[in-house]
Amino acid sequence: MASPQVVTIRELEAEPGFLHGFSTNVLGSVGLSHAPDPVPVLEARRAFAGVVGADFEHLTTAGSVHGSAIARVDDAQGTIGGVDGLITDRRGVALFATFADCYPIVLWNPLRRCAGLVHAGWRGTLAGVAAAAVRSLSEEYGSAPEDVRAGIGPGICGRCYEVGAEVASRFESTFASPGEADRMLLDLAAVNVAQLKAAGVTRIYASGLCTKETVFLPSHRRTPDGTRFGAIVAIRR
Repeated sequence: MASPQVVTIRELEAEPGFLHGFSTNVLGSVGLSHAPDPVPVLEARRAFAGVVGADFEHLTTAGSVHGSAIARVDDAQGTIGGVDGLITDRRGVALFATFADCYPIVLWNPLRRCAGLVHAGWRGTLAGVAAAAVRSLSEEYGSAPEDVRAGIGPGICGRCYEVGAEVASRFESTFASPGEADRMLLDLAAVNVAQLKAAGVTRIYASGLCTKETVFLPSHRRTPDGTRFGAIVAIRR
């Protein structure tokens, strides 16, 4: 069976007005930071946007610094540094971020027609970045958390994400389990689900894909070569 170019959250595919997707290795790496040549990366980004149905020229990229800062995007701005979340209610905008094992989280409120994209690694998750994005949707657009649909994209799963005790101890013990030797296994997806629920979001869906276990997705833990997949969120015109 051929690998897909893009994967989505199945429960959000039919949402009127909402575009989203996560690229795969079939389209190539979309990460510029570690790319020896930017040309194929930009070509992969353009192809990705085309498959999703978003406008490549209007991509706005989250700088992804592993924090909880959120930026409102009213028009295409290239890259916004210092943030791990983007929100918008504009149809001429496509939100974009890159990932290797961290989790992309997409947000959509069909009543207020506003959307968000979050980059959640362990530091961002510890800082509550997903909940911060939900709050920002409320503050900027009057979005009620109970009206938000959240989708958790591919990321490294709790069976594969080994961390040291100094990291695991920062999270509630229910999200960590013993790994090999002195390592711990941390379930970042479960932490983000709990934080979204605490923020008032009740409709939470997950792709269920682990980056380390899925050969058509990049994984820094499996192959630390700088390859990245991307996530796009946009509002249909």
